[in-house]
Amino acid sequence: MTASRTVRIGTRSSPMALAQVERVRRMLAAARPDIAVEVVAMSTSGDRWQGSLAALGGKGTFTKEVDQALLDRRVDLVVHCVKDVPGDRPAPAGTVMAAYLTRDDVRDCLVHPDGLTLDELPADTRIGTSAVRRIAQLALHWPHLRPVAIRGNANSRLAKLDAGDEYDALLLAVCGLQRIGATDRITQAIGVDAFVPAVGSGTLVLQCRDDDTATRDLAMSIGDPTAWRETVAERTLLHILQGNCHSPIAGYARTEPDGRISLRARVISLDAKTVLDVHEWATDPVTLGTSVAAALLRQGARDILG
Repeated sequence: MTASRTVRIGTRSSPMALAQVERVRRMLAAARPDIAVEVVAMSTSGDRWQGSLAALGGKGTFTKEVDQALLDRRVDLVVHCVKDVPGDRPAPAGTVMAAYLTRDDVRDCLVHPDGLTLDELPADTRIGTSAVRRIAQLALHWPHLRPVAIRGNANSRLAKLDAGDEYDALLLAVCGLQRIGATDRITQAIGVDAFVPAVGSGTLVLQCRDDDTATRDLAMSIGDPTAWRETVAERTLLHILQGNCHSPIAGYARTEPDGRISLRARVISLDAKTVLDVHEWATDPVTLGTSVAAALLRQGARDILG
């Protein structure tokens, strides 16, 4: 069969990002075998920079070059991890979040060379993580452990752990290790009550130009309505709180058997001395995200977030 058109998909060039695009390519091939897919991989400033993301402008450093390629019409569709998409500002003008894919495992996990769990680790164990959400929740439940800043993709972090010079263990995303075929490295998957996940955990978003209706329809054909509702609730929360890469915000929405959405959110100071928790249910995701954010603000979230 001759392809009726070619869709160019833009992505970061990391192994995990390429694995994510391969998932999208397979889904598009199954849904539309008449469509050819070309992957356009690029290095982003977030991938190249090894310092603090806040110093470079936050999470948008992982997405801005890819988004610019979309706006410049060098690609037709881009794939992002939702948790890498800034929540304190809208999508770039001229683009639209067309679809969210079925959600993967949202949990954080521990990777320890000797297979120990968090409860078994001795005091002052060096835990590689730079995520303020993880640092704060680590301080809440395991204050005797010591977070140590780490950057780089999952593969490079695992290599740094194996070198053994700076880190004794890592906190990573379960879904990230699944995507690179490294689930055998998981020592402990941490429950969502102890470690409330990051907004957008386990979810991929397909973004296109808002005037490209053909590509938008194509993306929507493989999107998941449940993931859409849950992600909208979480990102509404994040947007109202104006959360960014140095905000200790956690938020996890899931669809209940009765069709309602529940949203559990936590804002926590880095020393874990102040913990704000809200858990609400609603049928409309925007209403839910707005209500939970308002409840956190009434409890004093702005004093923590600045």
